[in-house]
Amino acid sequence: MIKYDPKSWVLHILSIHKSDTVRMLWKELLYMAILTSILTYIEITYLPNAKWTKDLMAVYSLVGFVLSLLLVFRTNTGYERWWEGRKKWGELVNNTRNLAIKINASSVSDETKSFFRRMIPNITYAVKEHLRNGVVLEELDLTTDERKLLDESSHIPNTLVNGMYNRLEREKKVGNISDVEMMIVDTNLKTFADIYGACERIKNTPIPYSYSLFLKKFIVLYVTTMPLAFITSFGYWSILVVVFVFYVLVSMEVLAEEIEDPFGRDDNDLPTDELCEKIKANCEEVFSTNFPEK
Repeated sequence: MIKYDPKSWVLHILSIHKSDTVRMLWKELLYMAILTSILTYIEITYLPNAKWTKDLMAVYSLVGFVLSLLLVFRTNTGYERWWEGRKKWGELVNNTRNLAIKINASSVSDETKSFFRRMIPNITYAVKEHLRNGVVLEELDLTTDERKLLDESSHIPNTLVNGMYNRLEREKKVGNISDVEMMIVDTNLKTFADIYGACERIKNTPIPYSYSLFLKKFIVLYVTTMPLAFITSFGYWSILVVVFVFYVLVSMEVLAEEIEDPFGRDDNDLPTDELCEKIKANCEEVFSTNFPEK
């Protein structure tokens, strides 16, 4: 995720970052300029007095208004998914802190505290990569037996949460944790599944294919035929007008596509790597801190 100063307008205008849509769409902009140049030449050279093109401006203004409404809906849908993902990762940060504090303050064995000291960050790293291309076990702090177990797992976050439940049940059987404490901790363990389940829903449920297909076709058809309406008024300047309109419309669609899956490695995706590192540092600090008794 790109960190920036939202008040610095000049730097934003002058900078060209790799996530800038100009760099992403320069080939398409060039093709559109060539196509518009050909249409402009044909109309000016061979159809200079065509009356049917003079009335197209009003039609394209109306169609452009409808298209802008569709793009607003598309962008809002993508941002809602991005923001919901950010809220879920905020919940994950808070939940890991609460669980670490509760476990550290409980009367469970030192071995169990050491277990949770490793597993709480492990679950966040596992969720991060689970939402990408698969969990990287090398990122996790595991014993040999734990590594073998996860190698056979088809859903590693579930396996890790299951392991934490089993460890607490073991402590409960030997009397190191009461039923009330178990219920309190259970709230946090249950929240893990709720959070990564919601993230899976965001990742695995894009906008309907037919809607995305229609919008892309609508944009291309609108822009490629736009010169027919603009050439009469602007002549060869319509090349710049059409390229600019194409850039604006397609950029909105490209940005919406990028942010609707916020868990990847794109520049505008969520900083999940940084959040995992923060969670790990928080857990290390919590489990290393114990207030002295009076």
